[in-house]
Amino acid sequence: MIKRIMTALCLCMALFGLPSCDAKKNGAAAYTSVPMAEGIRMMAADTDFVLLDVRRPDEYAAGRIPGAVLCTNEDMTKEDMLSRFSDTEQTLYVYCRSGRRSKEASGKLASWGYTDVVEIGGINSYTGPIER
Repeated sequence: MIKRIMTALCLCMALFGLPSCDAKKNGAAAYTSVPMAEGIRMMAADTDFVLLDVRRPDEYAAGRIPGAVLCTNEDMTKEDMLSRFSDTEQTLYVYCRSGRRSKEASGKLASWGYTDVVEIGGINSYTGPIER
């Protein structure tokens, strides 16, 4: 019964343009999550974005998506991110190795006021050139 009510509520919210049930989880700020291939297509059509690699420095040094900027998830702070990327409306594409850390980092970024965060999963599913 509760499941039916929640489904109906989500449907109503979607129909009236309100945030979907997945837009916020446990009170976390919203971000968009797309598969790596879709994220690469989006970046190809975008002209003003930052690509964030949220893996560890050793993983970043071993190979990264060209143009990616290292912002280690475990060391990421609001103050550091706002000093490095002050435009909170600029699109930030976020990836890691498998997708777990990128989701965590994307949630942090959204909660810190970044309004266009796109989580694209892990480099494990990336098929393009690698920069070292």
